[in-house]
Amino acid sequence: MTTTATPFDRDGRPGPLRGLRVLEIASIGPGPFAGMLLADLGADVIRVDRPGSDPSRPAPEDDAVNRGRRSIVLDLKSPAGRALALDLAARADVLIEGFRPGVMERLGLGPDACLAANPALVYGRVTGWGQDGPLASTAGHDIGYIAVTGALHAIGPAEEPPPPPLNLVGDNAGGGMLLALGVLAAVAHARATGAGQVVDAAIVDGASLLTTLFHGRLAAGWWRDERGANLIDGGAPFYGTYRCADGRHLAVGAIEERFRAELLDKLGVAAGDPLRRDMADPASWPGARERIAAIIATRTRDEWARVLDGDACAAPVLSLTEAPDHPHLAARGTFTGVGGVRQPAPAPRFSATPSGPPRPAPAPGADSRAILAALGHGEDAITALAGAGVTALTATDRPTGGSADRRRRER
Repeated sequence: MTTTATPFDRDGRPGPLRGLRVLEIASIGPGPFAGMLLADLGADVIRVDRPGSDPSRPAPEDDAVNRGRRSIVLDLKSPAGRALALDLAARADVLIEGFRPGVMERLGLGPDACLAANPALVYGRVTGWGQDGPLASTAGHDIGYIAVTGALHAIGPAEEPPPPPLNLVGDNAGGGMLLALGVLAAVAHARATGAGQVVDAAIVDGASLLTTLFHGRLAAGWWRDERGANLIDGGAPFYGTYRCADGRHLAVGAIEERFRAELLDKLGVAAGDPLRRDMADPASWPGARERIAAIIATRTRDEWARVLDGDACAAPVLSLTEAPDHPHLAARGTFTGVGGVRQPAPAPRFSATPSGPPRPAPAPGADSRAILAALGHGEDAITALAGAGVTALTATDRPTGGSADRRRRER
């Protein structure tokens, strides 16, 4: 794409996206997750951080999702800061941002300005509601976005309010992964044609997309539009979670008949027991669930894990601290250590272009000096920019105080 001198690492890090140059305007929620995915796969990601700190949130360097980047602090409300950001956008392949519609335009860094500076740029935008529609300019968070898509309604037991599924369905899968997929598709087009474009990734669109299977089954009469009444929503006794004798839980997912048979064999259910018949009869599912719950309550989670090892399609429900030590995950290296913090390793895996180990999340401004120097600014100019508050050169240079609300990132 662009061929001018660049602060981006042309050689890049190991991975299939080696050489891809990404400018990330720091935000919250799905934006950082998308930036992490791209960095994990070898893209050189420069994150533009704001001056100051937000005491209501962890420091960026303590957030594992910020791993793999380099950081420059820029005051985008200053003309000099905007000019520097635009210079970086002119040398990037991709820009990603996660603010409400209009914020980047008001800063002078909207798609029109950036594409004028770099016609091949892929400009990725992720928001909750999208760039248009009656709610586009309103505030929100993950749970509200997935609420209006039907996804939240479908999760949880019938007799309880639907529980928040963390921010996995909205921010991460429906937003961050969708943005990463979208910008990579647009990069393929830009490399073929030389023409960039805007990618509008909305969490409401992505979360809705994740429910495609259920809309199809609903239309076909294979799904009931209520919680806890279907094959994989906890309605079936052979697909759900059960409390064990020690208060921990066991997950059961024996959908197919032959796996169900092995599950019941290992649970000690006799060949002629009516429970075997009831498992296949939706009308009998509530009673069958009670029977299985009573059986599983007689042993601890780890005892059942040993008994049900094999093709019974059952697994212990592990905590976040337990998961990295599961024998299968440990054998695959599913978790890794980054800066002394154990966290998920990059995925997926590639046979010809494997990803390297992630770099720890940088403190804001950790790379300001090097990036500015690569843009052609001498030491005196860099010192002057820092003195004017346009940039900060190290984490200790970050100004503190002021309104946290004013500094809080808008999605």
